Amino acid sequence: MQATDRVHFAIVVYDGVEPIDIGATYGVLSMARRVLPGIAMTLVAADPGPVVLAGGMRVIAERGFADGGGYDAVIVCGGPGWPRQAEDPRMLAFLREAEGVMASACTGGMILAAAGRLDGKRATTRRLAVGAEAVAPLRLRGERHPQVRTAEARLVDEGAVVTGGGVTLAIDLTLHLVERFYGADAAAEVTRIVEYAAARRANEAAFAASAAAE
Repeated sequence: MQATDRVHFAIVVYDGVEPIDIGATYGVLSMARRVLPGIAMTLVAADPGPVVLAGGMRVIAERGFADGGGYDAVIVCGGPGWPRQAEDPRMLAFLREAEGVMASACTGGMILAAAGRLDGKRATTRRLAVGAEAVAPLRLRGERHPQVRTAEARLVDEGAVVTGGGVTLAIDLTLHLVERFYGADAAAEVTRIVEYAAARRANEAAFAASAAAE
């Protein structure tokens, strides 16, 4: 694709999303627009309006689930609010009906699994338990959704669905989606301008070494 070709990303948010997932998705795409002006991003929630993130930060969702689609990619953010969303009928219906590439950042993968979008596919999510969590999300998903093939990975691309690992690996996920739509050279340039080249290489090497040791 050309830099000016339009690709519309929906960033799915809800009460309890971790702010770092907004920065790692919407924020990276905002920087990417400097060299790929065709990129468009929209915050989407059950209803348009204020959304309270973890820690109390507020963002404004521009569109609601009922406001139509037309997205080329849908990225579900993670955060401590995910358990409620994994049982929310409106969220699950939206994800089941959504078109385009489906993606998840961190524990957004738990919500995708609950919606059935990961059935029969390899997928990853956050590997570590945090705070009051008794079980790490990656292990918990294996217990709750045995039809999903759990993978301890930086990210997993299954074509129609891409899942990212925990926390800052959402940056790797977003750069991977840029590469999917605009090519390796474009993704490399975005990686450079967000000053993430060394970290991306380190993440790739660390997970490659982990996989080789298994």
